[in-house]
Amino acid sequence: MLVRSVPITLAAAGVLLAAAPWLIAQAPYESTMGLVQKIFYFHVPAALTMFLATFVCGVASIRYLIKGRAASDRLAEAAAEIVVLLGLIVMITGPLWARKAWGGWWQWDARLTSSLVLWLMFVGYTLLRRFGGPGSERLAAGVAVFGMVNVPFVYWSVNVWRTLHPKTTVVPTLGPEMRQVFWWCMAAFLCLFLALLGTRVRLAEQQDALDDLLGEVEG
Repeated sequence: MLVRSVPITLAAAGVLLAAAPWLIAQAPYESTMGLVQKIFYFHVPAALTMFLATFVCGVASIRYLIKGRAASDRLAEAAAEIVVLLGLIVMITGPLWARKAWGGWWQWDARLTSSLVLWLMFVGYTLLRRFGGPGSERLAAGVAVFGMVNVPFVYWSVNVWRTLHPKTTVVPTLGPEMRQVFWWCMAAFLCLFLALLGTRVRLAEQQDALDDLLGEVEG
């Protein structure tokens, strides 16, 4: 189902992302930050989609640890790679916004630091899968579960500690015109996530099938 829907989700993502810059340009300026606030429309959807990818990876990893299904492992690996990609977008757009809003590229506050740690966990996951050798799948799955458990902490950290980062109440307080653009961009990132996930899972399936074929030939 996920793989078969790739053409649809990819086409939807293309349309949504193509229209997003025009919609963002038409959105009203925020009263204090002005033009730089428009980074919000890419930064926040990328972060929320990263959290979703983290949960997909974590749940798939739990299923793999319990049942040992290769399909769950393929899904987990695909989602982890997307976490790294989206996390990179978050880590680039965040400092660009912070430089104008806070006067500095980085602050070691709770949200920024915990987000960086979460991203590094999944960088570690991908390195384990590539260089860990036999049995690294289960070790990487443990890393994914630990990363998933940390997502609520990252999300709520701005509400618990004093931080420069805006709280989680920002989106509900957006004006109608800003809110419409935000949800448009959110839909674009979700469609892109589904398209990338389905494509990567299909690639992993083909790789496993090729490895099985080569094993039969060599045997």
